[in-house]
Amino acid sequence: MSLVKYEIVEHDGGWAYRVGGTYSETFPSHDAARKAAERAAGEQRVGEDDARGISFEDERGVWHDEVDDGHDRPSTEVDG
Repeated sequence: MSLVKYEIVEHDGGWAYRVGGTYSETFPSHDAARKAAERAAGEQRVGEDDARGISFEDERGVWHDEVDDGHDRPSTEVDG
């Protein structure tokens, strides 16, 4: 099982969470960014019985659409 790490960092005059090289939107406080990261991390772990479409942005800023069957969810961690 893979690990997805959400890091809370200063970004664009506020706070964001970063996964790999990709940043979330900017939040006004560290606490708000952490809560958003915890919510996103929780959703990342939830498996689904049915296949569903997902969209994600890679490190080059290119968006991808894929179908995920939900049976290989990663473990997650929020740091910061």
